[in-house]
Parts: sequence; C-alpha cells; structure tokens
Amino acid sequence: MFKRPVLSPALTLLALSAGGLAVPAAGQDDTAADQAEQQSGTASASNTRSAFTPQDFVRFAPRTALDMARQVPGFTIRETDGARGLGQADTNVLINGRRIAGKSNGPVEALQRVPAEDVVRLEVVDGASLDIGGLSGQVLNVITSSSGRITGQFRVAPQFRTRGTPAQLFDGRIGIAGGGTKTEWNLALADDSSRRGDQGQERVLDAFGRLIETREEKSNFNSDLINLSGSFTRTADNGSILNLAGQVEGLIFSETERSAQISLVTPVARDRLFRRTEDSRSFELGLDYQFAFGPGQLKLIGFYGLLGNPETADVLTEFADATAPTGSRFISDTRSGESIARGEYTVAALGGNLVAAIEGARNFLSIDADLAVRDGAGVLQPTPLPGATARVDEDRVDGGLTYSRALAANLQFQASAGAEVSQLIQSGAFGLSRQFWRPKGFVSLDWKPGTGVNVATRIERVVGQLNFDDFLAGVDLNQEREDGSNGSLVPPQSWMSELELSLELGTLGKANLRGFFEDITDIVDQIPLAGGGQAVGNIASAQRYGLNGDVTLLSDGLGWKGTRFDMRFALQDSAVRDPLLSTLRELSGNERINLRGNLRHDFVGKAWAVGGMFDWQDFAPQVRLDEVSRRSQTFGFASLFIENKDVAGLTLRGTVGNLLDRRNKFDRTVFADRAAGLASFSETRRRSFGQIMTLQIEGSF
Repeated sequence: MFKRPVLSPALTLLALSAGGLAVPAAGQDDTAADQAEQQSGTASASNTRSAFTPQDFVRFAPRTALDMARQVPGFTIRETDGARGLGQADTNVLINGRRIAGKSNGPVEALQRVPAEDVVRLEVVDGASLDIGGLSGQVLNVITSSSGRITGQFRVAPQFRTRGTPAQLFDGRIGIAGGGTKTEWNLALADDSSRRGDQGQERVLDAFGRLIETREEKSNFNSDLINLSGSFTRTADNGSILNLAGQVEGLIFSETERSAQISLVTPVARDRLFRRTEDSRSFELGLDYQFAFGPGQLKLIGFYGLLGNPETADVLTEFADATAPTGSRFISDTRSGESIARGEYTVAALGGNLVAAIEGARNFLSIDADLAVRDGAGVLQPTPLPGATARVDEDRVDGGLTYSRALAANLQFQASAGAEVSQLIQSGAFGLSRQFWRPKGFVSLDWKPGTGVNVATRIERVVGQLNFDDFLAGVDLNQEREDGSNGSLVPPQSWMSELELSLELGTLGKANLRGFFEDITDIVDQIPLAGGGQAVGNIASAQRYGLNGDVTLLSDGLGWKGTRFDMRFALQDSAVRDPLLSTLRELSGNERINLRGNLRHDFVGKAWAVGGMFDWQDFAPQVRLDEVSRRSQTFGFASLFIENKDVAGLTLRGTVGNLLDRRNKFDRTVFADRAAGLASFSETRRRSFGQIMTLQIEGSF
C-alpha cells in the first residue's frame, strides 16, 4: 500500500506559485488559431520542415490528435525510454511547442486525450532550433486550441484467439475534453487489456544432445491496466502558462504455465504448474508554470510519482507416484518513488537563445522479499536470500546551459554543457553509500542543403538511468535462476553520435534515415561476484550502432489515389567483451532487426478502407555466466483489415492477425562450466498461439 506522499519543499513552493496564477478575462477579438500560434512559438519558415492541417487527414477519419500524428509521412512517435530526470526531452513530440508534462504519462497517452476537433495544425520542425535540450532531427509539434465545447471519444476493441486464450472483452477507452479561449482540459479512462498465451512442446536434451524429456506446455498471460489520466492548461493574457498532467493507474496481472512432463530416464510422469501475480498501483503528477521574469522567461517544473507493486510467484511439481511435491514460492513487495523540481530560465543572448537550468531529484526503491522452498516432505520452508530485502536511495542535483541560434538561414545550431552530482545509498545486508560527479552535454546541427532535404547531426555525452531493482538479489522461479546483490553497480555513460537524413519525395511521400554509434562506459550486464554467484553489474566498455528508417510512399504521384505504404526498420549491432570468456559478443538481448510495414488503401469517395500489416523482430541471445538463451519467433507476423469509417457515425475495423501462423521459440543451454564449454542440458521450445480476430469500434460524442 502507498504511504501518504510528502512533497518536498521545492515542490510545495512550486505548487503554491502555480496555484496563484492570475488570469485576466480573455479579450473577445482573439481567435482560437491566434491563441494556438502564440503558444506554439515554433511556427516559422526557418525551422518548419512541413506542416499539415486536419484536412490532410480526413480520409483516415481521425478521432484524436494521435490518429493524425500516426499518419504524418515518414514520422514515428518515439516513446519515453526512462530518461534521467526532466532535463533531456527523450520523446520527439511537443504539444503547442512544449514538452509533455509527464514521464510514463507520455506522448501517446497525451495525444490520445486531445480530440481531433481541437487540432489546429501539425508541424514537423528542426529539433536543434528549439529551446529544449535533448531534441534534434525531426520533431512533431501538435498545435491545439479548444473548440470551446465539451467533446468526447470512445474506443472498444474485443479480441478473440483461435487457440488456448480467453477472450479479451474489456479493452477500451473513453475520453472527454473541453475548455475555452484561455483554457484546455482533457480526461480519459482506459483499460489496456490483454489476453495472451501459447502452447506447444518443449524438448530437453542432455549434454550429448540426446533427448531425455518431453514437455507438453500451455501458458497464459492475462492483464488489465486501468488508467485514469488527464491534463489542464491555462494561458494568461500576459503570456504566463500553467500546465498540469497526471494519472492514476492500476495493474492486475496473472501468468500461468502448465507443463505435463515425461522423462525418458525415469518412468514417473510429472505435472508442473507455475503461477505469478502482480497487483500494482501507481500515481504520477507533472506540473510546469512559465512566466515572464526580467528580460526572459522562467519555467518552474515539478514531478512526483509513486509505485507500489506486490508480486507472488509459485512453482509446484507433482509426481504420478507417491513422491512428495517439490517447488518454491517467492513473495516481494516493491515500493518506489521519484520527486523532481526543476527551474529553466530562457533569455535572448549572443544572437540566439540561452537556457540556464538546475534540477534536483530524489528517487527511492524499497523491496521486502521472502523465499520459501519445499522440503523433503513437500512443505514450504523459509529460505535465506541475502540482499533481497533492502532499500536504494538516490539524491541528485544537476545544472547546465543550453545555447541555440541560427548560424545561417538554412543552418540551426544548439549546444549544451552541464554536470550532475549524485549520491547512491543502499541499505540492508550489503549496504553501501557512494557519490558521483558526471559531466554531460551535446552539440547538434540541423542543415537544409536544398528544398526538401534536411540533415541533422548530434554528438552527446549521456548519463544513463539505473534500474534500482538491479542492486538487489532476486530469483526467477520459472527459469530457475538466482541473482545476488551488487551494491557496486554504477550508472552507465556513453558518447552518442547521430546523423539523420530527411528527404521530401513530393507527391511520392517522404523518407527519414538515422544512423547512430554509441560508445558506452560501464554498460550494465551480467557479471560474476567475487564471493561466487552472479548478479547484474558493470562491464567496462561496449559499443552499439545501427541504422533506423521511416519511409512513407504514396500512390498519388503514380497516377491513382488512396494507397499508402509505411515502412519502419531498425538494424542494430553491438559488441561487448564477455566477463567470463574475455571474448567479444553482442549485448544480451540486443534487438538486431525490427521491420514493420503497413499498407492501406482508402477508396476515393467511399467510406471503406482495406489494408494489412507485417512485422518481424530478431534479438541477440541473453547471456548469463551459466547459460545462454534466446527468445525468437518464426518469420513474420501478418494481418489484414477492413474498415468502414461511417457506420451510423462510428468507425468499425475488423482485423485478422497472425495469418502466417507465427510461433514463439525459446532455446536455452545451461552449462556445468561455460568457460570450458561443458553443457549440463539444453531446452528447445516451439509454441503456437493461433489466429487473432479483433473488432475495433470508435466513435465521438
């Protein structure tokens, strides 16, 4: 359960300051479009690559700003990746020229709450031209203005599978929005429901590759993520702006795996049942207040988040004869929180804009965990698991300067320099306190060498964010793995270099390509512990590099209208020196390939549309000291859909998925001595999950 949140003094002062925002009565001669233009601060010929109005998306029958954003040619929304603090924008979406005031409450969630009627324009702009650190290349700025009336949208999407999975009946969302000349607000209630599962055979081989066991298995993963989120914006006549965004979320999750096991070595059959449940609750509130102060603009930003996540995992193996059952139980109760206060001051200087920022943050993670193992009589007995019950705290202060200006009519420059000081404290049996000083910053350029061509480059020193769970000991009962506690874990750092090329293809579409190289220090991976065992830890260095692309092709330039093909690809490779073998290998679980294609045809003058989707991913193996495993799938997932955009004012879409009957694969080799290449056993699993039928219904009110 959550404890009552206690705001830090900085956040309390910030809330009181924002609450005192005085908003005079709105003038009657300002239009909604004028207000949106004043708020966005980015609509200029020098930094706008392309712009779209709602009329450009009519054929897609959009209900929300998200529906429009997903149809911007050559653009893919980049979700938050757990960036450290609020100082660096780690998404490529702005609303009215401003960062979205949230973390897990990110761009997809925020855009879903904005009704299509409130969208004035969508602009693709140069990231380096903005007074926002962390942005480069193409950035989508969604300009909105309240329609002045309360509007709403809803979506329901029941789903059914042909094999072994219960129906998904409760996936849906309802949202309302309103406001006036000076205010915008929205609220949404959603259930991100999921019913997944697969079934098939697993084969177990001995060290010499001989079959020793077969297992007929079936798994189910059922979850309901219930979310209430909203935002509020108020703009004063003097230009001061207040933004609030928050959410309350609850997750109900259960996982089961049943395995009927027949050994070719011993005659006794076994039935194994693994069960895991989670019941998490979280709260998040983001706030920022921007106002004129002296010659510039001061923005005060606050964020507060809490998470509580109790979890129980059980594994029980029962035998066909009188043998006592075996198994174990792991119970954990995790509580975590994050408080951030930040100030940014923006002023015109040195022919451009200068932003001075300072941020303070406090994070914590507390885990209470217990492990019990069945004894010879089949009774659960408490078992010590050193380092599983502990608390990790981090206090951090960072500051920096960001400078941006146009070096020429077609060349935008931005640079940032700063540093952070942090303290990590781990309590418990392996308690340790450490302090760090980390420099960080970046230089970026956006260049327009010709019409329809943009080149963006960026070099950045990045300080990574640790997962505090990695400090503590834990077990994976289903895979029979155990990790020790490692209080010496440090945040990774890296030099990131990026080069992005955007090409406008006229009536044929758009292409956006991004190449990157990352040189990482203290990469987080699996390492041996000095006293024996293994844990999550740091390896001195690693590299990651690749090429990403977004391509949109339109049929209009080829003589017919209504067909569109979108392709997204990501090709990556990596290298790290294995801490056990001292040989080079890929980073554990590194995504090597991600291909996704969408084809859609809207019949001109009709309400009908048809299309399909294809995707495929490939990942590097997961490497531990005593095993190598790899999750993969057979080639490709494909689906087809048919859509009618006006069935009594509703949009109906029917989709049939997994037309290629993709199957899930898992292969694992467990070693008696991996350094010597001596295997203990190996497992090979193939599971199918059948075809997936979804009916999506969307409407507005």
